[in-house]
Amino acid sequence: MVDTDSMNGIQIKPLYDFASGTWTYLLLEIESKQAVLIDPVIENLERDLQLLESMEFQLVATIETHMHADHITAAGNLREKTGCDSYAPEHSGATCATHFLKDNDEIVIGKLNMKVIHTPGHTPCSISLLLNGRYVFTGDALFVRGCGRTDFQGGSAESLYHSITGKLFLLPDETIVYPGHDYKGFVSSTIGEEKKWNPRIANRSLEEFQSIMDNLNLPEPKKIHEAVPANRACGKTL
Repeated sequence: MVDTDSMNGIQIKPLYDFASGTWTYLLLEIESKQAVLIDPVIENLERDLQLLESMEFQLVATIETHMHADHITAAGNLREKTGCDSYAPEHSGATCATHFLKDNDEIVIGKLNMKVIHTPGHTPCSISLLLNGRYVFTGDALFVRGCGRTDFQGGSAESLYHSITGKLFLLPDETIVYPGHDYKGFVSSTIGEEKKWNPRIANRSLEEFQSIMDNLNLPEPKKIHEAVPANRACGKTL
């Protein structure tokens, strides 16, 4: 799937990692042939580099939406191989990043204009990225008919509730949602859809949401003990 915004001269290419259920997003600025990768995965390093080379785009930035516990980022390796900048949320612990992002920061690369929305809850540092006022990359805050878990890494169901209902759900209903993960075969949604039909949070009170999140009983992410230290080093395993 490719989302082409011809008026703004950009393309969005969702790229999937089957092992972790992670969506990586390749953003293309058509005129300048510059590219951005959101949440790249180390196992897909060569795939992503080959894709960029075949299309003759230059990778200028990688962006992490939070400190991942289920996969290792390719940010450090991509920076070594391409010279791109690496962006990470403020207080993520990824001190190796080139730039650190906080609420309302903007990243402008040609016709790609990304605004940072701090959406804590899955982790305290989690961010979403609003692209050109039309698309939102929600990381592990909001999924298609779901949301990120809140039971480890300083997660908070209360914080996530307020991030979704008080920030993401205030975006226009037609805003296209690109989640950081999917386990059911969904690629995208809209803010309007999730406000109506997300079973965890649509029309739920804070207390109802907290009860749902407190009773998910999910297993620990398989890679948490290796992924978190490696991601603090931009993907360089110790």
